[in-house]
Parts: sequence; C-alpha cells; structure tokens
Amino acid sequence: MNKKTQRQELIEQRLNMPDRLERADLLQRVMRIWLVGRPDTVIGAYWPIKGEFDPLPALHRWKEDGELLDQPQRRRIGLPVVDRETKTLQFHVWYPGCPMEEDAYNIPKPKDTEVVLPTLLIVPCVGYGPGGYRLGYGGGFYDRTLAAIQPKPFTLGLGFAQGFLPDLEPEPHDVPLDAVLNENGVVWPVSSY
Repeated sequence: MNKKTQRQELIEQRLNMPDRLERADLLQRVMRIWLVGRPDTVIGAYWPIKGEFDPLPALHRWKEDGELLDQPQRRRIGLPVVDRETKTLQFHVWYPGCPMEEDAYNIPKPKDTEVVLPTLLIVPCVGYGPGGYRLGYGGGFYDRTLAAIQPKPFTLGLGFAQGFLPDLEPEPHDVPLDAVLNENGVVWPVSSY
C-alpha cells in the first residue's frame, strides 16, 4: 500500500473510532505522567485536525503545574506557524484565549505572539512504526524543521494505537522521533525490561 492511501485510510479510521474520546482521555493521562520530571520550559505542540489527539489540555495543565512549583523560568507552549519561504515551522506562544487566526491550511495559529524555541517538540502522528518513524500528512514540514532547528529539540510523537504500522518503511529524509506515546503508554523507545 502506498503512503497516500495508507494516510487516507488511517485518517478515516481515526475519525470513525467509536471510542475516540475514551482513548483521548487515556492518552491525556499517559502524556501528563510522561511530562512529570521533564526539564523543558518551552514545549512546541500542534493544533489538532482530522481527529488527531489534542495535546493542549495536558500541556495547559503542565504549564499551570509549573506555576504552582514556583519555578525560576516560566513554562510556555508554542504552536506552529509555517514560514512560507523556508517551508519550516516557527513556534509562537499559545495560551487559552490568545488571539488566533487561520493559516494557509485553515489551521488556527497564534496571532502576533512571541516566537519561542522548544526544547521538546510534540509531533502529531497519522501513523507510526518501529524505530520511532512516523507517517505524517506528507508535507515534510516537521522533517525540514528538525533538520534546520538548533539545538535540536527532543521529539515526542502522539497517536492512537490504531495508527501503529508494523511495516512502516522510512524514507531517507525521515527523521525518527525520540519517543512515541499512545493511549496504552510509551510505544517508543521500546522498554528493555
């Protein structure tokens, strides 16, 4: 099966999962636990589309937890904005209620907020496979961004268990994720115990 067909089938499956809200609730919990103890103060995320898992509630809670801990550096969340010239992503500060506008792909993005450099980048997965490789939407934005961004952030893929592709073959330009979570827990790296 080619990637375009695979992508379409996975999106359809995801949109039609009868228990998607329950799975999303489980993944919220997995993500919140996974974030405990991380040293990051800036996390880049995404605005969910096409039935994707929404990481923003867990991230907002992570941000609030940082304020309760009275950390010296404020925690911030960034959402992607496409740089039209380089076709890479920049991350602009997001918070609940911040001014938003639609980008060229009709995806909401923060309007006129500060650009931040994430140390943890949360990446949506249409599908994912062994070795931390992901199947995205095919635009290459994350691969180009990860090739250009310095220092390279830790990358975390998020997806539902239905998106696991045991036979996913990476292409030469594909950059593997450092970790992948689904509603059942940590999928990558595979635990050695």
